[in-house]
Parts: sequence; C-alpha cells; structure tokens
Amino acid sequence: MTILIAYDGSDDAKSAITFAGQLLRGESAVVLTVWERLALASTRASAGLMVTIDQSAAEEEAIGQAMNELARRGAELARQVGLDAVPRCDADSVAVWSTIVDVANEIDAKLIVTGTRGMGGVRSLLLGSTSDRVLHHAHRPVLVVPGPPEAGA
Repeated sequence: MTILIAYDGSDDAKSAITFAGQLLRGESAVVLTVWERLALASTRASAGLMVTIDQSAAEEEAIGQAMNELARRGAELARQVGLDAVPRCDADSVAVWSTIVDVANEIDAKLIVTGTRGMGGVRSLLLGSTSDRVLHHAHRPVLVVPGPPEAGA
C-alpha cells in the first residue's frame, strides 16, 4: 500500500506524519510538498514589493531547492516514525489541494494523509482549507489528523 502524506512543515503536518507512522508502520509513503506560485506573488505584494507573476530562473531554482529540502525533511521524519518514505515536491498547477489529489491519483495512493491546518493562514480562511478541499475532491480515503494541542488549551 502506498500512502500520500501532504507536508508543508507546519506543526499540523508533523502531527499527521507522526500519527500515520504510528498507525501504518512499515507502509510505503510519498511525502509531498506543494508550493504555491501565486502565494509567493501575494506575499511580495503584502510586503510592498513589486509583484511579478514570472519569476527569474534563479528565483525559481532557489524556491524549488528550498521546497525539495522541505519535502526531504518530511520524508526523513516519516522514516523516523516507521514509514518507508520518499520525498516529492511539486509546484501547484491550480491549487495546492488539486495538486495533492492529482498526485494521489498518479501514484494510486490507497490513502491521503493531511493535517487540519497548514501554513495557509488568511488565504485558507478565504478559500477554504486545503484538507477540506482534499477531503471533498479526492476519490479515495483521506485521513485528516488534528494538530497538536495549543499551549494553555
């Protein structure tokens, strides 16, 4: 069985990996990091920087390397908790949730694992959460793992 774990480096994503390892020890896993091109443009705009949709080749390469490193760290965490994990990094074509569903279809994942909230912040509030969209658009089982309890909660 191959499982797909969505990973963005957030505490919720780390909790999802840990829970998947406890539940599915020894299974094959693809740890997927999806990076958003439009989110980067939005971040620049909010910081008052010039917004360009097309990034330079050097910027694109640097971002790709950073996102690949993030996926690699997620796969390492998955291996530490008992999964036979490999990293994967994709740029979103339409939306993060859509890319997760597409990759799950491509690899014929038997299960998609995701945290409840990621790094999306305000954007998630406006567009709906990635986990919610994956849950409603994937035609395969989805495990949504809540994040760690907040301090003082």
